[in-house]
Amino acid sequence: MRHGHSNRTIIKTTELMENDILKCIETLKNGGTILYPTDTIWGIGCDATNEKAVKKVNALKNRKENKHYLISLDSPSELIFYLDELPPIALELINSYNKPLTIIYPKARNIAKNLIAPDGSIGIRVVKDEFCKELIHRFGSPIVSTSANLSGSPAPVSFPMIHESIVKNADYVVKYNQDRITGIKPSTIIKLTGKDEFVIIRE
Repeated sequence: MRHGHSNRTIIKTTELMENDILKCIETLKNGGTILYPTDTIWGIGCDATNEKAVKKVNALKNRKENKHYLISLDSPSELIFYLDELPPIALELINSYNKPLTIIYPKARNIAKNLIAPDGSIGIRVVKDEFCKELIHRFGSPIVSTSANLSGSPAPVSFPMIHESIVKNADYVVKYNQDRITGIKPSTIIKLTGKDEFVIIRE
């Protein structure tokens, strides 16, 4: 579902980027999986409101279904639509971190049930990367974001590091930024434990 934005910066897309975004949106709407460059490392994504699509991601990663993925949003203003309550500390944290930040929130809603942990929590990252922001905004719903590796294998910092089975079996593979080698590590993870309390899970 898409909610209104204000003061949004319009991103000028290249022809390659535009084509990838359109193909990704078509794939996501059809319940498929995408292999795409995230704001950290290469990732596998799907519609975060589609339980069957989430199962496809599990199959692609050869991962057990009792583990959970984070979801990506394009704006902090979207958070409230996927949470019962938005603690004020969350916005302070998002605004204070320059590097990619995933926050684990309590009481998720309006997303696929198999993305929600047994305690009702969900990990959400508000992305700053232009490709991801534009894709999520135009798709109109949150997108799953999980590293493009087989379960138990290292996360890929470049496209050539991705296992061939993932490249072959993803429903759409983004061409944009395939030549990028990033030194960016997976995001910092913070878990909210109260209205103004949190713990750092991964720095």
